Amino acid sequence: MVVRKGSHSVFSVHLHFVFVTKYRRKTITAPILERLHEIFANVCIKTKCRLIEFSGEIDHVHLLIDFHPDNNLSVLVGSLKSASSRIIQKEFSEHLSTFYRKPVFWSSSYYVASTGGAPIEKIKQYIQSQETPED
Repeated sequence: MVVRKGSHSVFSVHLHFVFVTKYRRKTITAPILERLHEIFANVCIKTKCRLIEFSGEIDHVHLLIDFHPDNNLSVLVGSLKSASSRIIQKEFSEHLSTFYRKPVFWSSSYYVASTGGAPIEKIKQYIQSQETPED
């Protein structure tokens, strides 16, 4: 487990994201996937996060991000999706026009789950085993 330090915190927060293309259209090609990787990595750098792993298929992508707690989760998602959508639409407009009439790329929904660390049951047991103060 990689632990990072902030000015007043020590943290290790890893999040697994899945973004799906609008209407689950099969729009992602190898060049688009490569470009998405670059875009997501740059957004992560700007937000003090780290893109640990990235891959995808023709209609969705997976990101594993080492999340910095200075960020708001929904704001980070918005930054990742809006920056990537804007750039992909601009650079691959001819390809995307065969799938969409309007300039869109991502569905408005997303999946996120925390990953890594001890299983929830172990953490619950650890918390329950703490000595409580006596009166």
